Amino acid sequence: MLRSMLHSGFPSARISVAAEGATALQKIEAKEPDLIFMDIRMPGKNGISLTGEIKQRNKDVVIVILTNMDTREYREAAFAVGADFFLSKDSVTPEEIRELVGKIITDRKTTYH
Repeated sequence: MLRSMLHSGFPSARISVAAEGATALQKIEAKEPDLIFMDIRMPGKNGISLTGEIKQRNKDVVIVILTNMDTREYREAAFAVGADFFLSKDSVTPEEIRELVGKIITDRKTTYH
């Protein structure tokens, strides 16, 4: 659902999906994305440790944790390893996600162009 929503809102964006941590790292190294949506729960590495690894390699990539596991402990852990945003799947709307992505794109264009 997230992929189709992002594609409809940002048709020129290149969107890639990885179901588990090792595949995600391979795709990230190959494609060097500007923005990553990360879940906490996934096969292999969890999203918190994966976020930390990604941020160590590329501090400029924006990582949005999007999860059902919305607890204070997970939020703190996510921000401690470098996550830029933390959203609860239970409370965020598609429109809020589109607005956030639009703001990130605008901010990156302002910063890098």
